[in-house]
Amino acid sequence: MPGTYVGGASRFRPIRDGPSKTWKVCAHVLQPAPGMSRRWNGWGEDGARAEVPESARDLLQGRLGPGTRNSDARLEALAGAVPPSRLAPHPLVSTSAAERVTVARGQGFPDLIALRTGRFAALPDGVARPSSREEVRALLAFAQQAGAQVIPYGGGTSVAGQVTTQPAAAPTLVLSLERMTRLLALEPRDRLATFGAGIPGPLLEAHLRAHGWTLGHFPQSFELSTLGGWVATRSRGQQSLGYGRIEEMFAGGHLEAPAGTVEVPPHPASSTGPDVREWLLGSEGRLGILTDVTVRIRAVPEREVFRAFAFRDLERARECVAALAAEGLAFSMLRLMTPGETEVSLAVAGKGRSAAWMEALLSLRGLKLPQGSLLIAGLTGRRAAVRLGWRGLRRIARKGGAIGIPGLGSAWARGRFRAPYLRDALWDLGYGVDTVETATNWSGHAALQAAVEAALGSVLEAEGERVLVFSHLSHVYPTGANLYTTFVFRLCPDPDQTLARWRRLKDAASRAIVASGGTISHQHGVGVDHRPYLEAEKGALAVDALRRLAARFDPGRVMNPGKLFEDHA
Repeated sequence: MPGTYVGGASRFRPIRDGPSKTWKVCAHVLQPAPGMSRRWNGWGEDGARAEVPESARDLLQGRLGPGTRNSDARLEALAGAVPPSRLAPHPLVSTSAAERVTVARGQGFPDLIALRTGRFAALPDGVARPSSREEVRALLAFAQQAGAQVIPYGGGTSVAGQVTTQPAAAPTLVLSLERMTRLLALEPRDRLATFGAGIPGPLLEAHLRAHGWTLGHFPQSFELSTLGGWVATRSRGQQSLGYGRIEEMFAGGHLEAPAGTVEVPPHPASSTGPDVREWLLGSEGRLGILTDVTVRIRAVPEREVFRAFAFRDLERARECVAALAAEGLAFSMLRLMTPGETEVSLAVAGKGRSAAWMEALLSLRGLKLPQGSLLIAGLTGRRAAVRLGWRGLRRIARKGGAIGIPGLGSAWARGRFRAPYLRDALWDLGYGVDTVETATNWSGHAALQAAVEAALGSVLEAEGERVLVFSHLSHVYPTGANLYTTFVFRLCPDPDQTLARWRRLKDAASRAIVASGGTISHQHGVGVDHRPYLEAEKGALAVDALRRLAARFDPGRVMNPGKLFEDHA
């Protein structure tokens, strides 16, 4: 019997029903919500909203000025203006105008502009929702015969343009895997489970938890993103330090490509040439449709806790995190907020009694927030290992001059998937918010952060506009860490001007990342937004090899063209 995901990674409730298309968010609890529908122009379910407290509103107005509000487009009006489909009728394809609008975009910032204002550059010509490999094969054959492009679609949560419909002379078919969500096989002795690639995170965990297992992959988009999407974009979960990255979890699967099928068996190890799994990881739909995915699972941990510490000095905090990452203890997550993010996080939390108590406690210990840096540490595993990890955490954190904050780590875990809802709430107030993320070795990490934040902070000065910029480290390794930077800016009265403003910010940050030796994407994939910088990281020969590999799987170039790499004539 599957279960319902609740808050932290170890708390589930049993449910009686099977797969559900939607999940209700209430008090940080995810549960099936029969009859509810997903919000078409934002994040989550219809009716699910985040409140921006007065303290955060005051911070934004003081730093950026009053927001510029835009009016929302209505789905009914947009559907009424959708052009006729260019696809021939097919029993598995819907050409409903409203459906075509709702799958035309993902969740990147350009997607948000289009969804909220109705400024769509292009719309798909049809939507298909297959429920089997055979139906996927039939739809790929239909697309090839019709000369149509195919966009694989999972949870629609991509933030780099992977599922965005682009203008094209050929018709476009969105192939959604939302019906391919079954648990297909569970092999406890082998520690393997196979699912339909369209299964969303909460449902996948619910099925596994019912049998005492977990995958442990919890990206920010966990509520809506899918297993196939995680593989296709090389996703990272918030607790990847302990549970591993998706490439470590991905054991095998089944791919339907225009040129044929590929079955990747889940061997524990193999030395038979290059690993075909690696061809599929990060392929972003360019090779075909991943229909089934086999993953390596583990037993539900005996214990999981989240603890918080405050540091006076960011660089000492960074050194402590590097030391903790090399300890080999039971850490599943080490998330270090810079002073800028600490300030914003406290403002978003509001000025309740708990916040006042925390600030008073730290003040008595000689640390005045928000000048400090906050560390949220997750410890996961057997009880003895968690106790040992907690002792190591206290030892190293206190050596770095840190002060423990009771209760803050658990509070963070309860609200860990809240951020996407805040983006919609800030849009309603007239502000745009987006993120860039990268990774580099410890030796260059501080310089990378300085370069990215400086680039974002100065790019709109010529317009007389300010940008609120702050960062955190949320994925660490013995050799380095990621850098996750958020930027907030005012919207423009004209959506096209807002898009141009965002492009200047995104380009400035991307150039700074490349110049500083960081990867152009640590966890969001490439899509369209990062495509111009791929060659700088991989080199021309490697990118051309990717292009030739895609051509072998997809000779007609129907699979998600324009994503990941440039298509040559």
